[in-house]
Amino acid sequence: MSSDKTGLIIRSIGGLYTVESPDGIYECVPRGIFRKEGRSPCVGDRVTFSDEKVITDILPRRNHIIRPPLANMDQLIFVVSVCEPAPNLLLLDKFIAIAEYKNIKPVVVITKVDLDRSDNIFSVYTRVGIDVVVIDYSDPDTVQRLKSMLAGKISAFTGNSGVGKSTLLNAIDSTLEIKTGEISKKLGRGRHTTRDSQLYRLESGGYIADTPGFSTFETNKYEIIKKEELSSCFTEFSDFSGNCRFSDCSHTCEKGCAVIQAVKDGLIPESRHESYCQMYEEAKAIKDWEL
Repeated sequence: MSSDKTGLIIRSIGGLYTVESPDGIYECVPRGIFRKEGRSPCVGDRVTFSDEKVITDILPRRNHIIRPPLANMDQLIFVVSVCEPAPNLLLLDKFIAIAEYKNIKPVVVITKVDLDRSDNIFSVYTRVGIDVVVIDYSDPDTVQRLKSMLAGKISAFTGNSGVGKSTLLNAIDSTLEIKTGEISKKLGRGRHTTRDSQLYRLESGGYIADTPGFSTFETNKYEIIKKEELSSCFTEFSDFSGNCRFSDCSHTCEKGCAVIQAVKDGLIPESRHESYCQMYEEAKAIKDWEL
């Protein structure tokens, strides 16, 4: 009796899963019992499968996002441009919070620095401990730095339409040959195929997946974060929140809030706290049934 093989799901389309294992690529179907158990394999899952090309088990996940369905992500790469389109820091902060909530490393990549200065975005996120890469195509080392960060990792790219993802991905790996405005088509994520997902292996090692543009959907399609859990998704708060006057401090308006004092002292960027306060108010409005 042969033992099951282990592999990585690199593509999902129409209930058929492409599994990459050390000895080849296999097209597999899941066990019927998964549906009864309320389980469903997705791209990024490590799975076992039989000689009959049936997925027999889904190995424990480190993380999982619902839309698009992706598992075991190492990094979420948020591509923002300094202009055309202008950066939306609230939306960026919402996605960074989701990454932190899901235990996925957030990375901010800044593009179009030939058109305007990137100092403000760079300083805000480096100050709070987030890796920031400024891409300057006249300096190949900046692209190389990002390539080295992708090696051996499963990473997803997201960002508004027009921020330069196509140019960036082609600079990272020319074999992708993505034309401007055609990322979704190339990565198997056409407008009407958002339930399909795919990982692409990079020349330098690692995999990338594309995700829909920031501006085209609500962030709660990814994850709903309860107000009580939100402050932990702003990791820079942790150095101060233990010193608040009240143990249940919301860090939004209370007297004696050490987080608010840190903002006043310039130790926490004001834009980050503003994003947090807006997200907190949105979280307060969420009904129990929505959770």
